[in-house]
Amino acid sequence: MSPIQQATDRNLSSEPAIRQKSRVANQALADALDERTVVGALWHREGERVRCVACGHRCLVAEGRRGICKVRFNRGGQLKVPFGYVAALQCDPVEKKPFFHVYPGSDALTFGMMGCDFHCPYCQNWVTSQALRDEASVAPTKAVSADQLVEAARRLEARLVVSSYNEPLITAEWSVSVFQKAAPDGFICGFVSNGNATAEALDFLRPWIRAYKVDLKSFNDQRYRTLGGTLDHVKNTIRMVHERGIWLEVLTLIVPDFNNEEMELRDIARFIASISRDIPWHVTAFHQDYKMTDPRNTNAADLIRAAEIGAEEGLRFVYAGNLPGQSGKWENTRCPGCLETLIDRFGYLVRDYRITPEGKCPSCGQLIPGIWPARGAEEVRMGEGMTDYYNRLPRPVRLK
Repeated sequence: MSPIQQATDRNLSSEPAIRQKSRVANQALADALDERTVVGALWHREGERVRCVACGHRCLVAEGRRGICKVRFNRGGQLKVPFGYVAALQCDPVEKKPFFHVYPGSDALTFGMMGCDFHCPYCQNWVTSQALRDEASVAPTKAVSADQLVEAARRLEARLVVSSYNEPLITAEWSVSVFQKAAPDGFICGFVSNGNATAEALDFLRPWIRAYKVDLKSFNDQRYRTLGGTLDHVKNTIRMVHERGIWLEVLTLIVPDFNNEEMELRDIARFIASISRDIPWHVTAFHQDYKMTDPRNTNAADLIRAAEIGAEEGLRFVYAGNLPGQSGKWENTRCPGCLETLIDRFGYLVRDYRITPEGKCPSCGQLIPGIWPARGAEEVRMGEGMTDYYNRLPRPVRLK
């Protein structure tokens, strides 16, 4: 039995909050969050119930009951959804999302709410994502308007506005209301998601978002189910995002004894390559967190080997992340044609940028897919040394 399965069995053995969809672990928090809701857009009626289509669970919700996410519920025959607050708000480097092919060196005003449709025992954002499922999951919330968030992004000179920290699919209506203000103001809007999407949700988002990051957590359906999802749903999301022309990057957190076997990593890389060899694949390091303290932490050698596998399977852009300075060339963007280093990175810090304003390699003319600054290096924030690196770390955001 894998460590994640053991952790899941230990912590969800009684599982009342999962099996009884109307029950929550923190009723006081639920009552407070229920007051910050509106009638949603991603649902329809089926008889006396409502069908939510925000995520791949497609919950059929009876009157007075909640979906698996706990934050979308049926009241009076209508699906009420979260709206008008944040539980997490930061100005992050875009490389933290991670988006490596979207305006490198820029900042992303990143907001999140409460709740998730998965229950990963190693979640690093569990204080927001596991709200109403885990009584210890409590984060302060703050009422906010879309205009306030866009004003903060403008004041902090962010280039992106991104929904993250919890699962943004289950709060998609709020995200779109923010994006509707941000996109006309020139911001690139994005999602950082577990990938348990539906065609309806992606079509709802499509007019407003230009970048989407999907976590592909495993290539084993049984293991995916211990996290609360299915492999097929996530694979279909990756296909659908790419088909809709939204810029896509995929991340796999490498967890020892869970998904780090060579064949599984090859299967992941082959699947991504079968859709497009130009989709960036990020392999990042697990560290013990939340309810998952059994496996060892991922080391640089694990990441480098995973990155090598991705390249061997034909992916043109593979990145080993979140161990700054330890993975060598795998932090950098290289031309797939001539192998010249086009973006040199140390963690979140861009140290050199050579992609032309036309999005090409300056040496061989190879087109490099992504969303690049129109004036090339002139628009890219660069630095050198640890002081510049620390200046690129996430910043708290104060709202006016």
